Formats: sequence, C-alpha cells, structure tokens
Amino acid sequence: MDLRKLGRTDLFVAPIVFGGNVFGWTADEKTSYALLDAFFDAGFNTIDTADVYSRWVPGNKGGDSEEIIGKWLKQGRVARDKAIIITKVGSDMGPGKKGLKGDYIVEAVDASLKRLQTDYIDLYLSHWPDPETPHEESLAAYAKLKEQGKIRHVGCSNLDAKQLQASLDAAAKAGLPRYDVLQPEYNLYARDSFEGALADLCVKEEIGVITYFSLAAGFLTGKYRTKADTEGRARENRVAAYLDDKGFRILAALDKVSAETGSKPAEVALAWLLRKRGVTAPIASATSLGQLDALINSAKLSLSDEAMRLLDEAGA
Repeated sequence: MDLRKLGRTDLFVAPIVFGGNVFGWTADEKTSYALLDAFFDAGFNTIDTADVYSRWVPGNKGGDSEEIIGKWLKQGRVARDKAIIITKVGSDMGPGKKGLKGDYIVEAVDASLKRLQTDYIDLYLSHWPDPETPHEESLAAYAKLKEQGKIRHVGCSNLDAKQLQASLDAAAKAGLPRYDVLQPEYNLYARDSFEGALADLCVKEEIGVITYFSLAAGFLTGKYRTKADTEGRARENRVAAYLDDKGFRILAALDKVSAETGSKPAEVALAWLLRKRGVTAPIASATSLGQLDALINSAKLSLSDEAMRLLDEAGA
C-alpha cells in the first residue's frame, strides 16, 4: 500500500480514509465490524469519526460511532498502533457541550477516549469554527492534551483560508501547536471552497488534507440519477441538491471515464481527488462489502491527464 505522509505529522495514511459517520446509522454494529475488518485486511489504516456521529439518528445520543470503533478495537484483531484514529470535538452534543472552549475540549476528549476504549487519539480535530473562542484558548487546551499523551496531533475542519491563517498566526505568536491537518468539504461537485486560496495555503504550510463528502453523499457513485432514486433514502435531501445541470454533466463524465477504465463511478471520483493538488487522502464511507470494494479499487486507479481534464471541465 502506498502510504502518504499527512502534512508535517508523523502519520502515514493509506490513500483512502474510512468515514465512520455511517457506524450506528446506516451500518449496524455487526456490519461495521465486517467493514473495518475488510478495510484493514486490504491494507488501509485510518478511520475518521467525530463525537457527534450519529446524534442525528432518532434514539442515538452521539458518540455512537466512537463506541462501535472502540468495541472493534477492543477485539484486538488489529493492533492499536496499526490503526490511525481521527475524531473531532465542537459539534452540538447537548446543553453546554458545544464549541471549542478550553475546558470543554479537555472534558470532551476524555469522553471520546472512553468511548473509543483507547489511551490516545492519533488526530484530534476542531470540527467547526467557534467565533466565540480565541484560537489561543483552544490551541492551549490541545497543547495540554498533547503533553498528557491523550492526543498525538491536532487539526481542524471547515475553516476557510482566512480562518486557517488566523489560527496559524495565533499558534506561532503564542508558541502553541498549530493545526497540521485540514478536513474540508471537497469533491467533483463542490470545489469552490477548497480550490484556490485554501488549497494554496495548505500546500504552502504543508498542511495535510483529508476531504469529506468525497462522494457527495453518494451522488458520485452514480446510483442517484433522478429524484425518485433519492426518495426514502437516508441522505435524500442532500443528494437531491446535486440533481441539476452541473450534476448531470459530472455523471456523464464519470460514466465516460468509467467505461474507458473499466471502473465504477465512485472509483473514478475518488481517484480524481487523489490526483488533486494539496489532497492527501479522501474520506469515504461504505455500508456494504460491495461498496467497500469501490473504495479499495480507487486507490489502485490511475487516471490519465485526459480523464482529469474531462472531469475538471464537467465540474467547473
């Protein structure tokens, strides 16, 4: 497996990161274990989750994904030091449990560690910007957690270029650990927020980039072609937003490249990301072993310059 160095950290990740948002939502515990076993058997090594996954599901309380990963880790099928675990803090976990205040971060990490049944988190991310909390306060909390060995590296998600630069400036001025990894939304359809100033900053500052919604909530798998295809699905509202002229252009380009390469649209969409400037590894999820095959195959697919141009133009 071709491992990729994640920014300036000492983490080396496989080309695809497994998105743990589905655990406890569209993948039950048994299915989640099977998916993780197969993912690691194929040579991949990184799981992304968050404390809030999957609080949006009726009956769930948040932390459901972390709990499933923790039980899986406890089985010992994969040694703890062979699995890179990414989780996040900051999303709404209930009254008084939201944001990036220093005291709350210290509280939240212990809850995540307990659910994950581990002594440390490889990469801990600020899930959302918190305009009410200075970067210095959050980064000081992360510094404390690093000293205690509870987290190894720090990153962020959903920051724009201006916010990320401000965090880097704050870290440098105060002598605090900086965000070494960014998790932005980025895929063939949604490109504007990452391409340009944010990608430039990540390349310049050697910040590792792991993209989320890499398959646009499943739209780029090609299985949603009409509004009827989305009805009753878990991601119905989100996927329906992609069913426009731009979306159909992208699907047509994916179909063409898929036919030329003998690959599935999902494999092509992920392979496109793997060739994009600044991207270390896309995050993608699966709820069946069949879907997992597409993730695994995408890491082996090398797109031609011509295919990249076709896809770039379709999603421009």
